[in-house]
Amino acid sequence: MSRIPRIVIAGTHSGCGKTTIASGIMAALTARGKKVQPFKVGPDFIDPSHHTRICGRPSRNLDSYMMGETGVVQTFCTATEGADVAVIEGVMGMFDGIDGTELASTAHVAKILDAPVILVVDAKGMSRSVHALVRGFRDFDPEVKIAGILFNRIGSPRHRQMIEISQIAPSLGWIPRREDLAVEGRHLGLKMAHETGAMESFGTIIEESCDLDAICFIARSAPDISAMDKNEKPDKIRATIGIALDEAFCFYYQDNFDRIRNAGADIVFFSPLRDRLPAVDGIYLGGGYPELYLPALESSPCTADIQKAALARMPVLGECGGLLYLARNFSTDKTHRMCNVLPATAEMTKRIQALGYVEGSSVDAHGFLPKGLPVWGHEFHYSRVITDSDARFVFSLSRGKGIENGKDGLVSGNTIGSYTHAYFSPESANAFVASAHKFRTV
Repeated sequence: MSRIPRIVIAGTHSGCGKTTIASGIMAALTARGKKVQPFKVGPDFIDPSHHTRICGRPSRNLDSYMMGETGVVQTFCTATEGADVAVIEGVMGMFDGIDGTELASTAHVAKILDAPVILVVDAKGMSRSVHALVRGFRDFDPEVKIAGILFNRIGSPRHRQMIEISQIAPSLGWIPRREDLAVEGRHLGLKMAHETGAMESFGTIIEESCDLDAICFIARSAPDISAMDKNEKPDKIRATIGIALDEAFCFYYQDNFDRIRNAGADIVFFSPLRDRLPAVDGIYLGGGYPELYLPALESSPCTADIQKAALARMPVLGECGGLLYLARNFSTDKTHRMCNVLPATAEMTKRIQALGYVEGSSVDAHGFLPKGLPVWGHEFHYSRVITDSDARFVFSLSRGKGIENGKDGLVSGNTIGSYTHAYFSPESANAFVASAHKFRTV
């Protein structure tokens, strides 16, 4: 049983400023000496990188589609151990879930966690009309506890006065328009935290323009919450898994690291850009931005190391950017040689190729995954993989595009590359680590 203070920062729509405001609240609370545990609703990787940098604690994804309601509560309770307060950033508009339903929406997660919601409203270009918007959000689902409003992009004291005259819900902040603190974006979203510190600087703005004491009081009003004891105790160490982590490979769910460790693996992080492949028994290459570092990856000794390890049948898992890195070559304005492990070539495209949730299962015992293992995850990419005519695939998808026509998980030997950013189940993590253990002992 836990009574961790918690708030959900929701938005009326994407682009209303909730990421900046949620990050600013995290920064302001951290500056006050609070241990803040950050979370992000949905499958996003970029916003959590900012949360983690600000709070000094790994931000966790809370996604009721990939994790289930029990999984959301379990991750929340486990991650908040030792924290003073939890700040949960929402996704899209508050009620926007999968296929137009509630599932995986910010509202859904708020109800699962019985957490009070603070709604971010972009007031630019409106005055009294904002209250019609607030009334609609407040009354749409009475089970969602909207405790207050943060009015964003306030243009002047007069703008604030015009809104205050007809106010219908408690205001917790009047945040001025500050275009100079905007975070630049690129094709997959905002820049990562290691590229900009703009989010951290917004803590001062929040302290000056919001009632942080009232926000803390609301967070403390959240009731007790408890999770089922899943008894996921780490197995004895059976293998060492090398995980690529640098500017090129930086998209990971923190829960996946826990699942790998619980399956009995030590984790060693390395940079394909700068390091040789360390002494490991398996390799995990996450997504990210390899397309921005192709010359460095092509010339890196680690690229040849990974090829050699894969040819020796070390288990290798590549997701999205990792998939592209494992191909023969990767083309943008030029073509660069990659690991040459998977029977495919890769190229960047100007248009988005896939975006959304993925669901499927392994259809054959190719690579290190047994047949019939479910997979849940997410795909989002501006690239295309052209496979050889005799290519084999592990996953058949009932939802999502994958590499081609609902097929994902391109296989060669003991290497699997997919566009799916998978949320690991204990079974899939165990299969990966078991294969690494087998490689280690052969």
